[in-house]
Amino acid sequence: MDAAEFRRRGKEMVDYVADYLENIEKRLVYPDVEPGYLRSLIPTEAPLEPESYEDVIKDVERVIMPGITHWHSPYFFAYFSAASSYPAMLADMLCGALGCIGFSWAASPACTELETVMLDWLGKMLQLPECFIAGTHGSGGGVIQGTASEATLMSLLAARCKAIRRVQATNSNYSESDVLGKLVAYTSEQFCATLGTTPSCAFDRIVELGPLCNEENIWMHIDAAYAGSAFICPEFRPLLNGVEFADSFNFNPHKWLLVNFDCSAMWVKKRTDIIGAFKMEPLYLKHENQESGRSITFTHTHWQIPLGRRFRSLKLWFVFRLYGLQGLQAHIRKQVALAKVFESLVRADKRFEICAEVIMGLVCFRLKGSNELNQNLLKRITDSREIHLVPCQLSGRFVLRFAICARTTESSHIQQAWRHITQLTFELLQEPSH
Repeated sequence: MDAAEFRRRGKEMVDYVADYLENIEKRLVYPDVEPGYLRSLIPTEAPLEPESYEDVIKDVERVIMPGITHWHSPYFFAYFSAASSYPAMLADMLCGALGCIGFSWAASPACTELETVMLDWLGKMLQLPECFIAGTHGSGGGVIQGTASEATLMSLLAARCKAIRRVQATNSNYSESDVLGKLVAYTSEQFCATLGTTPSCAFDRIVELGPLCNEENIWMHIDAAYAGSAFICPEFRPLLNGVEFADSFNFNPHKWLLVNFDCSAMWVKKRTDIIGAFKMEPLYLKHENQESGRSITFTHTHWQIPLGRRFRSLKLWFVFRLYGLQGLQAHIRKQVALAKVFESLVRADKRFEICAEVIMGLVCFRLKGSNELNQNLLKRITDSREIHLVPCQLSGRFVLRFAICARTTESSHIQQAWRHITQLTFELLQEPSH
């Protein structure tokens, strides 16, 4: 494929993607395939000779689409949202074209520096304490990780390194292995201090936990993977109170802030804590500006597990500029309002109950009755493939989660989803066993 054909095929692909997204609600949101379906649809070996682009595109519909769960369908209400927007997709195209691997400042200065600035922009949107903002003189700063799980692991490893060094500073006879065997991590059922848990979007009392952690010299990491995006809205910002006590904080713009996966934002109060745990400088990473101070400070190789990194901050830059803070706030508020619409529908039907406070875009609900009854309802919902939900367990009860996910979800989709749920409920309750 030369440049001329790439221009033509690229325009065709943009049209294909736009058509897919504009018509996505016509597709069944959940695929009707069995495990292993794909192997029989394609050859057992790669082709010896090149195939035509037309044949490849035909096979996208024949082979790929039947096995796609359509996360961006307005009838997708499972898990949490996977953010998407046209500006972010365009930025991803540019990222792929530039193809830089930002393992050091010299490897691509713009890749490193834009990420630092974008995490400052985002931190200011959240009104994070100044200690988390890199600025030009800050002691903290932000970095883009792949997922919240990565951020949690990075925090855990940095905390471990810091604790080992602290003990060895006062007990020089202790080896690293001596200290490792005595370290303790304190967790809840959700692992760490959490703002917006996955099952029910519950919030830990950070204002109470934080001072205790600080008094006992315990590293506190806060995970706000889903809910963190909402903190750009003043009405939700009080839920972040207490972050000033944290050593690290993370949330996923790729969940609810219109930035495609993967883009997980992580801040540390003292970047020396994380750089000290992961700093590595083989000869091939050294460059002439190595000792300039700023370049070594923001070499994000020292802030993550992989050596290489993509130019993910381009997505933030495009989205922030093309939506603006007010546009992003409007998106959050619209989806919270849609969750309230669904909550009101559930509350109006005496057969159902709400199982957790509806704070953001998640509604936890169930049929009044046994866990088995609710399991059967969810199975009917899943088998219908018209809407997609997943369950959780709250205090031993099987609960259905209804998350507002797609950027294009409107009140009409909520109403249609509820009609579908109540129809399946009616059919279920008509069975003799119920």
